Amino acid sequence: MLNERSQLLLKTLIERYIAEGQPVGSRTLSKYSGLDLSAATIRNAMADLEEMGFIISPHTSAGRIPTPRGYRFFVDTLLKIQPLDAVQMHQLENQLHPADKQQLIGSASRLLSDLTQFAGIVMTPKRHSPTFRHLEFLPLSEKRILLIIVTTDDNVQNRILLTDKPYSASELTQAANFFNQNYAGCTLEAARTRMQEELKRLHLNMTTLMSAALDASSQALQPSEGYVLSGEKNLLHVEDLSSNMTSLRKLFDAFEQKTTLIQLLDVSQGAQGVQIFIGGESGHVPLDECSVVTAPYEVDGQVVGTLGVIGPTRMAYERIIPIVDVTAKLLGSALSYH
Repeated sequence: MLNERSQLLLKTLIERYIAEGQPVGSRTLSKYSGLDLSAATIRNAMADLEEMGFIISPHTSAGRIPTPRGYRFFVDTLLKIQPLDAVQMHQLENQLHPADKQQLIGSASRLLSDLTQFAGIVMTPKRHSPTFRHLEFLPLSEKRILLIIVTTDDNVQNRILLTDKPYSASELTQAANFFNQNYAGCTLEAARTRMQEELKRLHLNMTTLMSAALDASSQALQPSEGYVLSGEKNLLHVEDLSSNMTSLRKLFDAFEQKTTLIQLLDVSQGAQGVQIFIGGESGHVPLDECSVVTAPYEVDGQVVGTLGVIGPTRMAYERIIPIVDVTAKLLGSALSYH
């Protein structure tokens, strides 16, 4: 799409804009690109890049700044990653050693924020699908039953079942005994699959009760998703973001509501290695002015969560990417050891 000269000019423009935060003109490009070109030739090349949507000219300046499309081409094609220096590696290794899981998640989030001066985010690991130890049915009134669910990790959940008909104490005991004898040690998914076949052979009254118990168990044992966010106040001091208070307010609303970020982190969980969302690529309006750099992390070879950095599109990608990548690997290693 771009010849070598245009690529070098685009790379130089984006690097200077990231470093200085000011629109880049032809004189600056001539100085830093190393190309022996006339000002007119550079201006023509800039006009071509602008026509292709890689750069744009702000109204207040003769210089140009990158568009999200320009950043995307830069990240995918032109970027040279800088390995972490010894100080940063030591800081990460020193603070992400085996410890309490929640402490590790918090430490990783704070480290991402401290090292980048943006917001660091770590999705909490999803619990494995719980397995049943046993359940009990206790009659509360004629059509209200207390369901007690106990899993193998000693998690106890209580749910109220509202039934269409009354059940006797002996019927409730029979249902609980059947469940405990046949499904103890099964995951919720396995119990549901097997029961769909086996309930066809059972009495209709028990079928209705057991189906209600499975539905209630599904809600009670649903793995909760969340994340730990650190350093979001850093974004208040990023000129590119703080200059638009409406967008910044939407971003902080998204932090508070959590749904937007959880959806994005869920998508990132299926990626291989580092993934970068620039501006509107995330598909979430509150992040339109931001870039999000994410990486999944593994525990015992299984991807269990995602972490990342949220900052302006004008970020030093060559430095942020390895910070996110290494943090994901170290966090996964520490959690696996734990």
